[in-house]
Amino acid sequence: MMISKRRGLTAASALAAVVLAVTSCGSGGGADSGAPASSGPVTIRVQTFGGGANFGYKNAIAKWNAEHKDIQIKEEHLTDQFEQQYWPQMIQWLTSGTGAGDVVGIDEGGMGLAKAHPEWWADLKEYGLESRKADFPAWKWENGVAPDGKLFGLGTDIGGMSLCYRKDLFEQAGLPGDRDEVSALWPTWDDFMKVGRQFQSKVKDTKWTDGTNTLYQVVLYQEAAKNGNVTYFDQQNNLILDKNPAVRTAFDFAQKMSQQGMTAKLRNFSDEWAAGTQRGAFATVGCPSWMLGTVSGNAGDAGSGKWDVASVPGGGGNWGGSWLAVPAQSKHPKEAAMVADYLTQAQTQASVFADFGNMPSNTKAQQDPAVQGAKNEYFNDAPIGEIFAKSAADLQPVFLGVNHTQVKNAVEAVIQGMDDGSVPYDQAWQQLVDDAAKAAD
Repeated sequence: MMISKRRGLTAASALAAVVLAVTSCGSGGGADSGAPASSGPVTIRVQTFGGGANFGYKNAIAKWNAEHKDIQIKEEHLTDQFEQQYWPQMIQWLTSGTGAGDVVGIDEGGMGLAKAHPEWWADLKEYGLESRKADFPAWKWENGVAPDGKLFGLGTDIGGMSLCYRKDLFEQAGLPGDRDEVSALWPTWDDFMKVGRQFQSKVKDTKWTDGTNTLYQVVLYQEAAKNGNVTYFDQQNNLILDKNPAVRTAFDFAQKMSQQGMTAKLRNFSDEWAAGTQRGAFATVGCPSWMLGTVSGNAGDAGSGKWDVASVPGGGGNWGGSWLAVPAQSKHPKEAAMVADYLTQAQTQASVFADFGNMPSNTKAQQDPAVQGAKNEYFNDAPIGEIFAKSAADLQPVFLGVNHTQVKNAVEAVIQGMDDGSVPYDQAWQQLVDDAAKAAD
């Protein structure tokens, strides 16, 4: 099965969507607030985030709406930026009791806080969805269960890990373009940097990678798996950033990449980053499965066939993955639960992967031959089903604390500042530690 290409929203238009959503939703939450039940079909607002195809629901929603005239789904893609825009706004809506959609997406970084506030959510057990437990890995299911036992979230995708690269630019630099040969070039991150220096000596107008933050995240999650599957917080939500070797290893790698001039100094998920993808400002980028849609959306039609997918240095890893939840403020929780159920079913998740590349968390979907055999036309028919199905089977979940999002924002601001010159290299680590502590408080 082939994966189609698609174009993503810019951050500017996404921010405009947030403003529009705030003004249109401020008077009350739920679907079509204030509309009489007899006035027509119930509209369930599904709020999502992310670049490229984001949650990949376009075709699945069209199918539902064609078959369910009494319940219509309206997707509101609010922004590309989860930590900086979507989650802070969603917290405001959830705490005020008004403004949130009927079904909302939550990135892994927000799940610690979401679990700590069961009062924000409808209990999906009331609508029979506890029967879905067998559809998910235990860790994915349990992360959607609050300490009081309330089932509030159902898993959507998982990240997995690969590395996307510009096949045409590799060949221009005298490097192999074939994905298996490329993967063999970099069993370790030191090898990755060695190849990058070779590349930059041949291709003068393109940097080896996009910026510090993307590969920092890739290395952080790899190293977390070697250090108790934690990053900034331990399992008791104590800040351990300055004591965790995983964080320091990822920081040191990012600093070395920046100091050696191997980055395009672009902050991931920014307008400049999207434009840099399109103009060929960098040759490689860390690619969990959902990033494929972001890369192809940013690069556009002109990039089709120029990008390919190889194994990531250092082995596997996972970055990302989300859940769907029904806010307690929804005026149509039963219908919203039906929609959340539909969007997380195996058939839907398999179709989302086939259409857009988001790797299913539903284990039945993972085993679907259409998923395992999927190829991505945009990325030179890369066998993404084979690539990400293996990483899904080996995935080790990383614990993210209640305040993970705030700390992640603080850390990445320093990592980016180190790259753009606003944070001196010799002061960066201490500033990262200090800013993370402030953010955690």
